[in-house]
Amino acid sequence: MSIEHLMTKTLVTLDIDDDLARAKQVFEQHQIHHILILNGKELAGLLTDRDLFKNLSPTIGTSKETPKDTSLTKKKLHLVMSRELVTAGTGITINEAVLLFYDNHISCLPIVDDNFRPLGILTWRDVIKIIAVQYRHKLAQPNKPVTS
Repeated sequence: MSIEHLMTKTLVTLDIDDDLARAKQVFEQHQIHHILILNGKELAGLLTDRDLFKNLSPTIGTSKETPKDTSLTKKKLHLVMSRELVTAGTGITINEAVLLFYDNHISCLPIVDDNFRPLGILTWRDVIKIIAVQYRHKLAQPNKPVTS
């Protein structure tokens, strides 16, 4: 089964010069865990919600927010994003993707073209969903033994 049919193609991206305040807004608006960071049209990095929380004070948006807390929200994404990316092309299979997740301890796999432009994203949640759907389908088949 090719990744191309399983990946999310509606991408949420930001530019390397956007700031943490913008990233926080995007995470909250879209209720996602990963944002692809672009330099022009090319994938330059990745920001996770964990990266965001590591770089922001927990008092942001509260009555205890300080000027220093506010200044942290102005930090540019290229200063905090992950640059060492594990990516794949559309031709890989779900089994190959699972090995990339496992071997590299990643939570998402950006799918890129030959020019490193993002085409889609596959997350570990997508993989779990695929396995769950396949297992449910298998359970629905009469007279077939189910193994775990």
